[in-house]
Amino acid sequence: MERVVITGIGLVTPVGVGTREPWRALLGGESGIGPISRFDTKGFRARIAGEVKGWEPTRWVEKKRLKEMDRFTEFALGAAALAVADAGLELTEAERARAGCFIGVGLGGLPALERTKETLTAKGPEKVSPYTIPAIISNLAAGQVSMAHHLEGPSYCITSACSSGAHAVGEAAQWIRLGKADVMVAGGAEATVTPVGIAGFEAMYALSRRNDDPQRASRPFDRDRDGFVCGEGSGILVLESLSRASRRGARIYAEVSGYGASSDAHHITQPAPEHRGAQRAMRMALEDAKIAPDAVDYVNAHGTSTPVGDVEESRALAAVFGAHATDGKLWVSSTKSMMGHLLGAAGAVETAICALAIADGCVPPTINLVHPDPECSLDYVANTARRRTIRHAMNNSFGFGGTNCALVLSGLGT
Repeated sequence: MERVVITGIGLVTPVGVGTREPWRALLGGESGIGPISRFDTKGFRARIAGEVKGWEPTRWVEKKRLKEMDRFTEFALGAAALAVADAGLELTEAERARAGCFIGVGLGGLPALERTKETLTAKGPEKVSPYTIPAIISNLAAGQVSMAHHLEGPSYCITSACSSGAHAVGEAAQWIRLGKADVMVAGGAEATVTPVGIAGFEAMYALSRRNDDPQRASRPFDRDRDGFVCGEGSGILVLESLSRASRRGARIYAEVSGYGASSDAHHITQPAPEHRGAQRAMRMALEDAKIAPDAVDYVNAHGTSTPVGDVEESRALAAVFGAHATDGKLWVSSTKSMMGHLLGAAGAVETAICALAIADGCVPPTINLVHPDPECSLDYVANTARRRTIRHAMNNSFGFGGTNCALVLSGLGT
């Protein structure tokens, strides 16, 4: 089977746009969470989010084409352009048929859907834009990226709630491993900081209401956490076969060495006891990577800052990694403490963070971890980044419906 490596990373996040700038902010423990600016939050109980600041889509999209797409697709196009440039990726005409694009999206074009409903109500169906459906549907992130970069291989969207971006990376890696593609542009995108998005999550009592202190609102594994903070953005990776990347002398961040996926088959929103489904996904990824649990040095946790989820993930990590985790040899952090929860984009952004951690030898912190929850007793790299040689890293992504994904990334020399 072909080995799969990451040669390009593009990030559009609440803590910055690019590759190095978001990474610098994360290592510095900077929060990108603040008051919602995209709509009037009067009457909402949760009024904070991780928004992408100063977004200028025309840096990557012709102004006349913006009418074709919603914000999540703009993010995907920006992140993909950054990733392709970061990889120095150039494709010949012959190579395009073996280069594809998978982008995971959880909810798709909520802003366009909400605007269309307003137009329909106020002005009638004849005033609805012909671009409405292409703007809303989730697969147009992958479709638009494929068109922008002339990727003629497989192109589709994976929608698995908050695991979408991670599943997209895992499935893209599988296409290369099986020899069915040589290059895949893969990741996730989401833009649901909208009235419907926020109202829907707050109706479930899932969101933090620490509106007066937004930068400290997302506090995974802390005793005083009160829910997650919605975020938006995109993370896109360029994946290549190791043989192709080596031939062209590409810079390699890390290898995608393991992929595991499972279902809790338990509840629409709550994890199974002891997060048994997550345990299966993690063990599957370790087996796929052909490594023992104690070979993993860092886990980027799903770590959303919810009362139940953080405890169950901690228990699952302890069950899978044993004394390696409970004795503090495994370092775990949740970068959602700084960006909020990017939903369908989260798994891709956090996989990119694992790749950067391996390449840079540094683990970003879990900020706002002031009063550790006694039921979350692992080393969560509280508040300050730490340097470490990372042989293998794991990214965990879990979603509503009981969907679980774990990815193992490895340094090439390990």
